[in-house]
Amino acid sequence: MTGQKSKKSQKRITVSVISNLATDQRVIRISSTLQEMGFEVIVFYRNLKGNILPGSYHFRYQKINCFFRKGVLQYAEFNCKLFFRLLFCKTDYFLANDLDTLAPNYLASKLRRKYLFYDTHEYFTGVPELKNAPVKRKTWKLLEDWIFPKLKTVYTVNESVRDQYQAEYGNTIGIVRNVPVTVQVQKKAMPQHWQNKVIMMMQGIGINEGRGGLELLESMRYLPEQYHLVFIGSGNNWQQIAQKRRSWQLEEKVEMINPLPPAELRQYTLLAYIGYSLDNFSDLNCRFNLPNKIFDYIHAGVPVIATAIPEVKKIIEQYQCGICINTNDPEEIASATKKLTENTVLYHQLKRNTVEAAKELCWEKEKNRLIAIYEKYL
Repeated sequence: MTGQKSKKSQKRITVSVISNLATDQRVIRISSTLQEMGFEVIVFYRNLKGNILPGSYHFRYQKINCFFRKGVLQYAEFNCKLFFRLLFCKTDYFLANDLDTLAPNYLASKLRRKYLFYDTHEYFTGVPELKNAPVKRKTWKLLEDWIFPKLKTVYTVNESVRDQYQAEYGNTIGIVRNVPVTVQVQKKAMPQHWQNKVIMMMQGIGINEGRGGLELLESMRYLPEQYHLVFIGSGNNWQQIAQKRRSWQLEEKVEMINPLPPAELRQYTLLAYIGYSLDNFSDLNCRFNLPNKIFDYIHAGVPVIATAIPEVKKIIEQYQCGICINTNDPEEIASATKKLTENTVLYHQLKRNTVEAAKELCWEKEKNRLIAIYEKYL
């Protein structure tokens, strides 16, 4: 469809995201689909020293080089630089991803009288990092309270987040889930030290507080030598996991791999025996979460062990592709892991079910929801 319109007649849309574009599969999928629809897409993203470089996409992108990595200064630096890019770029529409890019997009859209779309990937003010930081949480909430009710087109990742925001602000909110594109992946050779092991895997660039990384690590203290845990990704718990791995003398049983490009990550996921998603129940953002990795495991044919937060529980029970536990207590995680590996009949049934689930939970079907949101603006 892109080739059906001349460059001159194409509508331009500018997409903003504070994450590293190379590892943000949602932004890549959505930007690619908008380009396929006939929009001319450009993505502004934050670039930090040492980041993975973006790949080759059908849409254009520009990095915003930033120095600060955390705290107030990281948001201030990026948002100021982003605002001036948005103020002077050629565009017809703006698309902000999450609350940490919303203010500059909103201000630029008002000053330039351009339409603003908002994709909220999570219940932002419910993240565990803000739980014990009331000033920061209040600041983000004031910003959200100011802008959110004024937004005309908003969509999010699942029903729980949608219902919470609709209850707070009254906006009509769409849903576009974080499901993968169906691709054929060439299987990577099993690393020698993984052979004859039960490969347990937790992946994601958001292995943060409340996401169960530390609890999964501790569960290795209750599992025998045949179990090998692999973390792939990053997050604000990453260094703490690394420290505990050393202090608990788990270096031989636990491996940590830094973020990988999506294509390479998929090759590793195929090698897992069990995939884990262990968000806690106490923080709203975790409770409302529907992590990308659930769908990545399913597409790789990997049964899941997950905490029974509502959205994840719905997927696992509907497609019978894993088991849910009601706590992320390390001993319970270890117990569930042993039960699943020892029950080979159940394990292989769950594995077969992932194949059918992947046919339904794919971007080829999900993107129709996105198209329905944007097609009238072409």
